[in-house]
Amino acid sequence: MSNPNAAVPHHIAIVMDGNGRWATRRFLPRVAGHKQGVESLRRCVKACADRGVGVLTVFAFSSENWNRPIEEVSGLMDLMVLALGREVPKLSQDGVRLHFVGERGGLSEKIAAGLLQAEAATAHNTRLVLNVCFNYGGRWDIARAAAQLAARGEPLTEANLDAAMALSHVPDPDLFIRTGGEQRLSNFLLWQSAYAELFFSDRLWPEFDEAALDEAIEVYRRRERRFGKTSAQVTGGARHDPQAA
Repeated sequence: MSNPNAAVPHHIAIVMDGNGRWATRRFLPRVAGHKQGVESLRRCVKACADRGVGVLTVFAFSSENWNRPIEEVSGLMDLMVLALGREVPKLSQDGVRLHFVGERGGLSEKIAAGLLQAEAATAHNTRLVLNVCFNYGGRWDIARAAAQLAARGEPLTEANLDAAMALSHVPDPDLFIRTGGEQRLSNFLLWQSAYAELFFSDRLWPEFDEAALDEAIEVYRRRERRFGKTSAQVTGGARHDPQAA
């Protein structure tokens, strides 16, 4: 049965996987798949906002992606510049607030400036927070937070680490979606996804539409989130089930 207390996840995180394979299967360059992936992201942002999702976090470019062929990396950088110029005004109009999460030191001045401008232009919006993880890695995030605490002389506690993480401005993800048929986290939101519900879709990211999002949300609704408690504790039942985990 559906969980009435979790009708819609407040925070959805997505590994947008499969752009390159989508293009290859159509005998197109991989960058064409990434362009189509931007269209899918635009559709997903609107769908999340329409369904009452509060936060959407997407994995756009990992710190490991620099190891891909230079023409693909260059194409991705060009696509980011193009998307910033084309998408930000519409996102702002739709009430979306942008945050770019990741190491900016290795980015070009043009891209780094574009990220700052996009964040400033949408800072007043409240309908949906869109976190775009760009040049991001989960291990980088944890190491960076620990280094910040050490530099400030603060104790390394869970609470302090949590407050120093790159996504401390939003609650942890409720639903973690990965498209493309792979079933791994790939160094995405390792700290924040400790209790996220995982959903793996065989659809390639350019094929992930509103129906696929609704399927993931419905699967999420059917799950019982216990956060270490027993099922009886969560549902208010009187009996303790020693087999519950």
